[in-house]
Amino acid sequence: MNKTIRRASVFCLLLVLALLVRVTWVQAYQGQALADNENNRRNLIGQYENPLGNIIVGGEAITGSVKTDGKDFGYKRTYVNGPLYAPLTGYSSQAFGTSMLEGVYKKILNGSDDRLKTVMDMLTNKRAAPGNVLTTVDKDVQTAAYEALQGKQGAAVAIDPATGEILAIVNNPSFDPGSIAGANDKAAWEKLIEDKGKALENVALRKPQAPGSTFKLVTLAAAIENGLVTNLDTPTGTPDPYTIPGTRTQLPSEAGSAACNNVSARTALRLSCNNVFAELAHKLGQDKMRAMAEKLGFNSEISTPVTARPGSKYPTEKMSVDQVAQTGIGQFDVQATPLQMAMVTAAIENGGKLVAPHSVSEVTDANGNVLESLKDPKSEQVMKEKTASMLQDAMRTVATEGGGKPAQVSGAEVGGKTGTAQRGVNNSLPPLAWFTSYGKLGGKQIAVAVVIENSDTDRSEIGGGKLAAPIAQKMMAAWLKK
Repeated sequence: MNKTIRRASVFCLLLVLALLVRVTWVQAYQGQALADNENNRRNLIGQYENPLGNIIVGGEAITGSVKTDGKDFGYKRTYVNGPLYAPLTGYSSQAFGTSMLEGVYKKILNGSDDRLKTVMDMLTNKRAAPGNVLTTVDKDVQTAAYEALQGKQGAAVAIDPATGEILAIVNNPSFDPGSIAGANDKAAWEKLIEDKGKALENVALRKPQAPGSTFKLVTLAAAIENGLVTNLDTPTGTPDPYTIPGTRTQLPSEAGSAACNNVSARTALRLSCNNVFAELAHKLGQDKMRAMAEKLGFNSEISTPVTARPGSKYPTEKMSVDQVAQTGIGQFDVQATPLQMAMVTAAIENGGKLVAPHSVSEVTDANGNVLESLKDPKSEQVMKEKTASMLQDAMRTVATEGGGKPAQVSGAEVGGKTGTAQRGVNNSLPPLAWFTSYGKLGGKQIAVAVVIENSDTDRSEIGGGKLAAPIAQKMMAAWLKK
């Protein structure tokens, strides 16, 4: 054989062998990775080839599927009362992916989770019948919050302190996830994001902001736990006017110097006296303040199972004495979500025990068999029962004699804390109006946190008691009066 031909033949043989090796490698080792790749359009088409499983609230599906006329996708996702439940469900879009519960349980809902497969499904590699996601959300509490937030920009969260079940997750503005569920909904998507994505922003779970005076509950908890406050009605000795430690700056309180001079912890919480809580934080120091905050969930990612990211924050970097004092009133670099402040109040109402918050109770297959249960969540004693009892006592005073009066529910025990947080350079933005509260009646209990970012209210009238407390009241009444 001609030498040149022989060399060419050997070279071609090597190419064929290399091709066989590559094909074998791709099929044997990379096949599954390629099949699962998010850019593999076959997967996307497969997800919507059949109706999706559903997200359930109170035994009723709040999602559905409708047959399409498209060539690629057999079905697309639909929603019942989409804007009401959007912070819970998120969206399942053929063009823009998934979010919230639709994203966390995507494989359950589209039938690709291996736990759904029968023996026959595994033998034939057929996509299994989709499963369902059962939530803990209560329709009445969710609706009460959503309706009360109309005309305001803000968010609210409600938790059952004894079980950790999330009863409501509400944002306003919201959006209809059904409007972006299809493959050709670009115009609707662009309309949603043109306002800096406010409607898509999950403020309730994923937007930490200055909690203002609602954080004074954390400060008071740390003070009681560390022996700085042993009696709610003993004068604290803190003067007003009060100079922030390490500075020449006086820290005002809305109630005025005369009302806040040398008051007790109970009166300080009722009148929201900044001097008392700044001084408590100063005396406690950064480490003890941070330790209490972290026990309650600050500086950690909370999974509901939607991850609350970024999480609520108490500063970990070294602070000056004046900065530590400011954290005591929920300012400087302290940040919290409504979920976080609802957790604080839930722990207080539940005797100091914090039960992990969760919005899903069970995940099932198409036949109702439980694949995953969240009915026995983790819990931790984050403060002494006596500390929690003292905090409840002080919070009741806020609700009966202070700024929390609008949160009263007839016949129920209610405790609360108002908050107004400054924001923007030189307070250029309207302050945040906060309110967090607990209520209990007839063996039922609820913890709520509400934040109002913007409203039609005159700036001078913005306050947690006036704007946020009435919303909390409606949410608590919807649960306690059922």
